[in-house]
Amino acid sequence: MSKLLDLLGEELFPANFTCDVCGCETFDGKNICPKCAKELHENDGAVCPICGRKTQAHAVCLECKKDPPSYDRAVSALVYEDSAVALVLAFKKNKPYLKDYFASLLAPKCMEFAAADGVCFIPMTKKDERCRGYNQAELLARELAKRLSLPLMPVLEKVRRTGEQKTLSKKERRDNLKGCFKTAAEVKGKSLILVDDVLTTGATAEEAAKTLKKKGAEHVYFATVASVENKVQP
Repeated sequence: MSKLLDLLGEELFPANFTCDVCGCETFDGKNICPKCAKELHENDGAVCPICGRKTQAHAVCLECKKDPPSYDRAVSALVYEDSAVALVLAFKKNKPYLKDYFASLLAPKCMEFAAADGVCFIPMTKKDERCRGYNQAELLARELAKRLSLPLMPVLEKVRRTGEQKTLSKKERRDNLKGCFKTAAEVKGKSLILVDDVLTTGATAEEAAKTLKKKGAEHVYFATVASVENKVQP
């Protein structure tokens, strides 16, 4: 019933007729109105060449120097603040069609990984996916794979629920996620683009990339719609 209501809603209130941040009418085929667009910040300029977060200078950030991630490189299209936060939340909650908009922003960032063997994604448990109705990371990965002319490779499975992570520290998040993923297909020797919606502490990316690397993945590149700015001076 909920999916039927969602489809009906898309017919009555089609995408790109209202701003997906503030809800005002746009009628210009864009997901965001001019006012909210001013609060949407591209993740460009000075970024860490490893985690891909916006930084204060063109250099490897202190976090990556101190604790290098298991993934080889990460990229993101937006800085996770202001309008980007609202858009990512909408994508998770009830606007799966944002996959097209987000993939259009992220695909150019991933062109340097176009020689990868395929695109995979951070999985949800089957129960959580049923509750939400979809996995936003899978939707984004599927659309991104099309734009990069790469196969979608669902090589990860989430084997246990991990609960809400917002209030946890980076260490607590890592401890909470330990052992929650397993490989669901052969990855030995593969180079993979791993997709999620947002990079915050990096705990999820770390556990997923570590799982893939332990099973023999040669390269893991992490790609997200948005990432939290690293404001610590390198």
